[in-house]
This record gives sequence, structure tokens and C-alpha cells, in this order.
Amino acid sequence: MRILMDERGKKYLLEEGEDFQSDMGIIEAEKVEDSKPGDVLRTHLGKEIYVIKPSLSDYLELMERRCSILLPKDIGMICAYTGIVEGSRVVDAGTGAGTVAMYLANMVGESGHVTTYEIREEFAEIAEKNISAFGFKNVEVKNRDIKEGIEEDDLDLVFLDLPRPWELMEDVHDSLLKGGWAVFYNPYIEQVKLIHRIGSKVGFTDIRTFETIEREIEVRKQGTRPRTRMVGHTGYLTFMRK
Repeated sequence: MRILMDERGKKYLLEEGEDFQSDMGIIEAEKVEDSKPGDVLRTHLGKEIYVIKPSLSDYLELMERRCSILLPKDIGMICAYTGIVEGSRVVDAGTGAGTVAMYLANMVGESGHVTTYEIREEFAEIAEKNISAFGFKNVEVKNRDIKEGIEEDDLDLVFLDLPRPWELMEDVHDSLLKGGWAVFYNPYIEQVKLIHRIGSKVGFTDIRTFETIEREIEVRKQGTRPRTRMVGHTGYLTFMRK
């Protein structure tokens, strides 16, 4: 896997043996394979193409995905608020393209583990491909409905991106360590109200819901101001602790 960037800042993900081809020109696969991060390659049109070290953020931006994904503003809050660290054990559902699972795997490190459940076979296959391509060894993708039962226990975190997560609230509670976190991502406030009520009934405490809004600042010669377009509502994050 190679990640290249052209003079405009546009990035490209190349598989092994794949030529670079864009409106900037062509670079043969052999030259790409012989390169290393920091090298500058030239296309047949003489345009400079930079070989960059593949970060997880770059890869998640470019990898195959056929569904919507959680944005960094929400994933960052999950990691920061729950405080998962090297060695943590995590369950995630549903997997989608594998974005959340990979961010969590990056946090828990080689001594930790992430199990991610995805009911749709097509998405599970895409996630497995994406996870394997980046080289994660600490993630297991299960193509099954998590509502049939969480097979893992003594977990530090369970994260659910599901339409009716309250249907397995007791199973989530039982699978966690004392002090472990359950986190729910939902687009509608009606779902949040049910999660609060049922979570409290099951025995969770410190139940809180947040909405994170992201607005970039535009710096130009004429002046500096917030961009007129922003990432507003994506979903509500509800945190609760065993």
C-alpha cells in the first residue's frame, strides 16, 4: 500500500502493483514500489508527486466504503471521554466500513483487542479487507447480529451504532467490567430518551448525552472568519458507566 499526494494536496491510495494515473500524468508501478515516504516522484508529464507516510487518517479518508461513517469529531470524543488505553478490550457494532473499529484498534494497541459485529455480509467483507490492508492484527470482524448475544466479557468499552440499541442493554451491562463504558450513537433524540430510561433501569450510572459540532476557521488575505459551511448535527453520543 502506498499513499501519494500531488501538488494540489490531493491524495491517492495505491494497491501493490498498481500504476499511478491521474490528470497529472502516469507513474509506473515499479517506480512507486521502489519509493519510500519522503520521496518525490515525477509523472510522464513532469508533475511532482510526493510519497507520504500512510497515517490512519489518510487511509480512512481513501479506503473503500459503501456506507456513511462516523466523523473524527465524534470518534475523538468517544476515545477521550472513555479513556481507553493500550491493552483495553472493546466491542463495536455495527462495523460498516470498519472506521470506528480501526480508530479503536489504534488506541488499544497490540496488547488490546477490538471485536466488531456486522450483520450485513457485504459490509463485513469490506471491513475485513480495509482492516487487513492497513495491517491491524488486533481486530476480529464477526458477521453476525450482536443482538443474538455478546460473546466477549470483561470489556472496557462497548460502542453501538445501531437503530434499536436498548434491545440489548442488559447484555451490554453484563459484558462490561465494573467501571466500563457503554456508548451509543444515534441520530434522533427520541432514541436518546429511551436509552437514558432503559440504561438507568438496567443499572448504568453517569448517563450523559452530547452533540459535537465542528466549524473550521477560514484564514484568507481579506480576513479571518468561520467558514459558512460547517459540520453540524451528525448524531448524539450517549455515555453511561457500569
